[in-house]
Amino acid sequence: MKYSFSVLLMFFLLVACSDSEAQKVDDVLKEEEQEEQIEEKDDKENEEETKEDEVGEVVAEKPAEPQYTMNNVWGFEPIDDAEEKVVLLTFDDAPDENALQMAEKLVELNAPAIFFVNGHFINTSEKKDILREIHEMGFPIGNHTMTHASLQNISEEEQRKEIVALNDQIEGIIGERPRFFRAPFGQNTDFSKKLAEEEGMLLMNWTYGYDWEAEYQDAEKLADIMVNTELLVPGANLLMHDRDWTAKAIPDIVEGFKNKGYKLLDPSLIKVD
Repeated sequence: MKYSFSVLLMFFLLVACSDSEAQKVDDVLKEEEQEEQIEEKDDKENEEETKEDEVGEVVAEKPAEPQYTMNNVWGFEPIDDAEEKVVLLTFDDAPDENALQMAEKLVELNAPAIFFVNGHFINTSEKKDILREIHEMGFPIGNHTMTHASLQNISEEEQRKEIVALNDQIEGIIGERPRFFRAPFGQNTDFSKKLAEEEGMLLMNWTYGYDWEAEYQDAEKLADIMVNTELLVPGANLLMHDRDWTAKAIPDIVEGFKNKGYKLLDPSLIKVD
């Protein structure tokens, strides 16, 4: 009887020990699982922080060093050993009817350009959104005055409103002020030149342009003259507008310059001050 009781007691002790060991193993496994979850969470947070850092680096990236300077005939000359055979694409009177479509096509063609804006084209929420979208595609937004007035025919106070008020409006939409200024009809005054300088903008006119002439209000004819005109020179500043025929001509214009060995000048490489 004593023997049987001892055996039975030993059995219960072994079971108890086994349960205890099993519990310990279970506890260890749970602890390891919790540690793995914590490590995974830390890894994920570190990965997200790295992504945020990478984005921050892009946003905070310093502007490219200027490689081109404007000459006294409104074209561009290379600084040091920059590529000489370039042309700058610019589009005035944006965003009227075609600017967004034009910007999308330029992105597709990897073609940089400047869009010069009039204030009366960004007075609705829809047009503000379009301007913001064009800017987010990477295109610099230039100042082309508030109402496209002839600056030579208005007072200095009115000129200030035409130029500075538009800069304020653009900044409110895209978060930055324009770096480039073009007067309507190319008609500057001493005061408009002074304002552009005070605002930190590069004042520019153009080398040539044709899309406002009746003869070239056709996509095929416009593309031909833009690429094959005798006025084409390295560093040319090309004036075009937010027009239907111009929008249709963009692919042929870009391809035409490419075939002639010209590169399109990135506005970020232009020396402003």
